[in-house]
Amino acid sequence: MIHEERFKLIEKKGVKYFIIPEFEETHLVNHGFTTRIGGLSKSPFNSLNLGLKTDDNRENVIENFKIICDVFENTIDRAVLSDQVHKTDIKIVTNKDIGKGLVKNKDYKDIDGLVTNEPDVMLFTFFADCVPIFFLDKVKKVVGLAHGGWRGTVDKISGKMIDIMKKNYSSDPNDILVGIGPSIGQCCYEVGADVYKRFNTNFTSVSNVLKPTGEGKWKLNLWEANKVVLEESGVPCRNIIISEVCTSCNSDIFFSYRKENGITGRMAAIIQLK
Repeated sequence: MIHEERFKLIEKKGVKYFIIPEFEETHLVNHGFTTRIGGLSKSPFNSLNLGLKTDDNRENVIENFKIICDVFENTIDRAVLSDQVHKTDIKIVTNKDIGKGLVKNKDYKDIDGLVTNEPDVMLFTFFADCVPIFFLDKVKKVVGLAHGGWRGTVDKISGKMIDIMKKNYSSDPNDILVGIGPSIGQCCYEVGADVYKRFNTNFTSVSNVLKPTGEGKWKLNLWEANKVVLEESGVPCRNIIISEVCTSCNSDIFFSYRKENGITGRMAAIIQLK
């Protein structure tokens, strides 16, 4: 079920993607979370696959980037790409980084978060069930993206982003809006004892994050876990917007690594200061 009041699904030039109304209302950013709809890739990557590390035809993926950049009224030479390695390193991006990962070689690696205060720089992070986390300091005019799978979440990448924004841009957490986008929901995400132990070590309480299913398994709520981390970092609950849209339940419009047994494409979270 898609809750339109949290993240809104829109269509532009044949591409369907989600926006966060609270972000849109600031008039400070172009942003979105892509679906699988609107590109050129063939099955099983149909159709708007933005995963350069998948087995899809590279030329099709590049064309898909051109399509989505055109939707955002920009070009691929303004894009800056993250990796997708389930760590917590965050890169501070400047205008010198534009094009890296698409039209220029990347001189960085193992990056799961991007942050900038420079306009007209398109930040991209990539997903196929993990949590896209959008950040906007509407006062200091800073934007960021983080890739939060269970590893990034348990190691508190969203809190590290807040720390970087505070340290490098003098951000006040009270001014930061955070969007927790579509990802695999607790309904579909069963994990084992190894994951439970990591969360139980890093979190004060796991009662709202992990629900036992029996036989040494738990259902993991990545949305709630990231919300807990953000609130610990000083972001008010009212500033946190959770999509509550499960990518596994809605594989007709999303790529889902679990649902499709790893043979699938990638969506992108995108944000750019105007």
